[in-house]
Amino acid sequence: MKEEKMVPSYDGTKLRFTKDVVQDPKALIVISHGLCEHLNRYDYFTEKLNESGYSVYRYDQRGHGKSEGTKVYFSHYDEMPDDLAVIVDLVKNENNGKKVFLLGHSMGGETVVLYGTKNPGKVDGIITSGALTRYHNPIMGDQFPIEAPAGTYVPNALGDGVCSDPEVIEAYANDPLVEKQISIELINQIYAGVQWLKETPENFVDPILILHGADDGLVSVKDSLDFFREINSEDKSLRVYAKLFHEILNEPSKDEIISDILVWLEKHN
Repeated sequence: MKEEKMVPSYDGTKLRFTKDVVQDPKALIVISHGLCEHLNRYDYFTEKLNESGYSVYRYDQRGHGKSEGTKVYFSHYDEMPDDLAVIVDLVKNENNGKKVFLLGHSMGGETVVLYGTKNPGKVDGIITSGALTRYHNPIMGDQFPIEAPAGTYVPNALGDGVCSDPEVIEAYANDPLVEKQISIELINQIYAGVQWLKETPENFVDPILILHGADDGLVSVKDSLDFFREINSEDKSLRVYAKLFHEILNEPSKDEIISDILVWLEKHN
């Protein structure tokens, strides 16, 4: 069963929310997407999770996709985990005691890690894909905060690095819901969030599966290596995939990655 609606966040900003639920699910998966993209780019992954017995919940981050909010803009990095907290609470309230797992890609990876660091023990496990957690690849520059007039935007130049599959790159470029501009305020805030994560790794204690493409040209694999080493989780796993780019869930070998995720989920149910 599929359903889509607008859900008010903690400050009243309405977030586009979808659920793809199965009967008597093994567990519940909440997906947090990356910078400039939207929840529909996880349709295939959602389908595979449903086929394996998991209900899936997705939302567009504020200022992205069909959610409200200034386009591709955060006034504070806490907006990311605090929006996610509203979604997690909604999912928990709709389901009686089922386990909840988070999956975040890239900026969504930063989102789920911020959530776990702020709210230890609230979910049963977290999965990251190409997560921005340390900023080893200074793709947005190396001087922060970036000084610019309020409301300044720069072009989204992420496209060529997202995947090794030309069809995925073309679809990304032509997708009307993929944002073509990024606010300087958002860039400054996702960087500030990373700095906070670097200062508080001991507060992250949740079970976690960290996934990264070895040839990721947008978020360095070193981000995940450092994060894995520094966090306090007793149950932590790391997989680095040879020759894969940023969007490992869109690479030609995506079914291998999905299989690894499903194995980890089965162990944690």
